[in-house]
Amino acid sequence: MPVEIHRIQRDKRKHLDLLLLADEQEEMIERYLDRGALFLLTERGSRRAAAVVTQESGTVCELKNLSVEPKFQRRGYGRALVGWLAGHYRDRFETMQVGTGEAPSTLAFYQSCGFSPSHRIPGFFTIHYDHPIVEDGVLLADMVVLSMPLKAAPIVTFREEFL
Repeated sequence: MPVEIHRIQRDKRKHLDLLLLADEQEEMIERYLDRGALFLLTERGSRRAAAVVTQESGTVCELKNLSVEPKFQRRGYGRALVGWLAGHYRDRFETMQVGTGEAPSTLAFYQSCGFSPSHRIPGFFTIHYDHPIVEDGVLLADMVVLSMPLKAAPIVTFREEFL
């Protein structure tokens, strides 16, 4: 079985364990999961990665969550899913944005996918999370928002099934 992208429309919380890898507070995921589109990347029928995308305006969508099963991290699944999402949304939105902490590896990953720094939300992680979050040895405080123009994004294709 090839790599496939599935849009999950029912029982989204069934994949909460995977989403918690990227956003470690369930309350925060609850803020966007119902209004967002949940996509799973599978290979040979097994879950490899997940993403949640929300509509933020008529021209902007936001990648709210991108997570990869731990034993499959750093193998290109996250990058492939970002590329597919950019192609999937390019005819509906002008820009995709993502908000993240200042962990160097995370910022480098998103920049390598075509995102560029846009703006910051001061104190986001200290205000909205009930515990300190440390990533790559960095105590997260501000959210860094990055954006990508979708018309310039490369198209990645997979077979798409809606469940």
